[in-house]
Amino acid sequence: MTNSREALIRIEDLHKSYYDGEAELPVLQGVDLTVQPSEMLAIVGASGVGKSTLLHIIGALDRPTGGNVFYDEQDIFDLPDKELARFRNERIGFVFQFHHLLPEFTALENVAMSAIIAKQWGGDNNPALQQGTASIIDARAHELLAYVGLSGRLTHYPSQLSGGERQRVAIARALMNHPKVILADEPTGNLDQRSSEAVLELLWHLNAQSGQTCIIVTHNQALAERADRIVHLVDGKISEVTQ
Repeated sequence: MTNSREALIRIEDLHKSYYDGEAELPVLQGVDLTVQPSEMLAIVGASGVGKSTLLHIIGALDRPTGGNVFYDEQDIFDLPDKELARFRNERIGFVFQFHHLLPEFTALENVAMSAIIAKQWGGDNNPALQQGTASIIDARAHELLAYVGLSGRLTHYPSQLSGGERQRVAIARALMNHPKVILADEPTGNLDQRSSEAVLELLWHLNAQSGQTCIIVTHNQALAERADRIVHLVDGKISEVTQ
């Protein structure tokens, strides 16, 4: 494993439990992991072992019960809730199994939405928002939809798009704010084989061509085998890391 001092993300002794009354339900039980800049990392394991929980904590969607998550040596869970939400919006891009596009907005509007939200918070350090104008945001959204092959679908609503097209819109949305890391939770789990292959090629092109750091939770063995490293999670712990 690469020296952790060079890591973009460093996870130390991470624990997460849920509670049913007074009964503790441990999900993560002491995870240690580093992720390097420009790395493609796959997290694999059986259902229920804590893969999505781990991804959600890395993405600041949930807080751990114990342990630390550092981005560039900043422990993100030391941040107040408002600053943590801003960090999440500006520095992390999410792609889920279900696209979670807003049905009342077009593809272009869905992609632009996270930049509009970040602009309301300031976004002074964000390359996408430094000039802060609607035209800059609009141009960026157009560029990203062209990148994912959807220039002809700008004004289409999610209900007018195929499953694969919706997921490509979701990838474009995830890239909108120039995130340091893309987190993808079963990004092909709801797609047919052809759409899955298109989405996978897009993610690998993104990593290979622009050096985008990606962490992907997947049951797809072909996807996992193309990653730089595979993290095997068993019963809330890392049992093996393969390259």
